Amino acid sequence: MIINLSETNSLVGEWLSEIRNAEVQQDRMRFRRNMERVGEVAAYEISKTLEYVEKEVTTPMGIANCRVLKEQPVLATILRAGLALHQGLLHYFDKADHAFISAYRKHNRDGSFDISLEYVSSPSIEGQVLILSDPMLATGASLVKTIEHLEAIGKPSHIHLVVAIACTVGIEYVIRNCKANITIWAGDIDDELTAKGYIVPGLGDAGDLAFGNKLQQ
Repeated sequence: MIINLSETNSLVGEWLSEIRNAEVQQDRMRFRRNMERVGEVAAYEISKTLEYVEKEVTTPMGIANCRVLKEQPVLATILRAGLALHQGLLHYFDKADHAFISAYRKHNRDGSFDISLEYVSSPSIEGQVLILSDPMLATGASLVKTIEHLEAIGKPSHIHLVVAIACTVGIEYVIRNCKANITIWAGDIDDELTAKGYIVPGLGDAGDLAFGNKLQQ
């Protein structure tokens, strides 16, 4: 299932307009906060799909019957670009366990790139709902490789992919190459992908915009 959060009018469109805007992007704090906001909305929407149980809560005036999450999801993100989006999810799923993955594009001299994945830190995800966040779903290669590594640790009952901007090519690649039960939540979806694997109009390099330019070692 694919959900485009921009298909209905909401503040997500306002935040994405700032995330994409080259002038507003100069304010790193605002860029990160808008990413967090997209994550918060995605968390709220995902929460509607989860299982709940009845719980009695003692108030100063008596007993209230409340509905609470049966089980917390596991929140996973790809370092470093995913941290702001991940933080937005954490604001809502504030009791969740966390997984962190270092997957990045290792560029070659001919302009091509390979996906390098050097570090995974994860709790048990066997039978759990896994929410994996990454700002950009471009080619889909890094997300597929990340899912493969996580599934080697345990098989989640369901995977929710949360991205700020997705490309139709990347969505198709993920669906084609992942056997897991996956729902993709995108702030917006663009159709064009360049030969070097960048989304157009996209927003640029989310990691650099959030945390500064990097030197690839």
